[in-house]
Amino acid sequence: MSILSRPDRSTTTCVIADDHPPIIDAVSRYLAAAGFSVLATALDGEQALEAVQTHRPRVCVADIRMPKLDGLALARRLAEVAPDVAVLLYSGVADRGLVSDSLDAGARGFALKDAPLDDLARAIDTVASGGLYIDPVLAASLATARHCDERKPLSPREREVLRLLADGAAYAEIGSTLYLSPDTVRAHAQRAMTKLGARTRTQAVALALRDALIA
Repeated sequence: MSILSRPDRSTTTCVIADDHPPIIDAVSRYLAAAGFSVLATALDGEQALEAVQTHRPRVCVADIRMPKLDGLALARRLAEVAPDVAVLLYSGVADRGLVSDSLDAGARGFALKDAPLDDLARAIDTVASGGLYIDPVLAASLATARHCDERKPLSPREREVLRLLADGAAYAEIGSTLYLSPDTVRAHAQRAMTKLGARTRTQAVALALRDALIA
């Protein structure tokens, strides 16, 4: 359970990109009914890039397989030109490798098209709040294939700190939740970064999610 409250959906603006018009229509209608603000839609990656740069939504929900610019390439471009926009990749393929590729490309989440649309709404809530999201089916699959460097295992506290960072919490919020000082929380995060070979705490969280060290 995230320690953050659900964001106000009326202020969660979205751009939806998919090369299948029926999917765009169904997703857009559902999200609008759920209270989100859908600013624009796109049928390929280039249109999505232009729409995001024009409208600056809070979240871009993008199919991972699109013409002209696929979801991974779109996530990389947006990380450069619109780093404030959270990219949520949306796929019909439950592939663990795609999850890793998506996080490495800068996406904040990976959702499955086969999942109920309620799950997509929760995924948007999560990434809009600054958290990271992986579809529960894929998260369970990753857990069965977890691997960890036995020479540098993460401590339970380091995993807990990374899990709360994945929810988008700041050091002060984590400290309040775990009854630790922000400096102690920062120290746990830095040790976890060192063990995972991560340069930033966001990269550490992505690696921990990818390797199913946290869920």
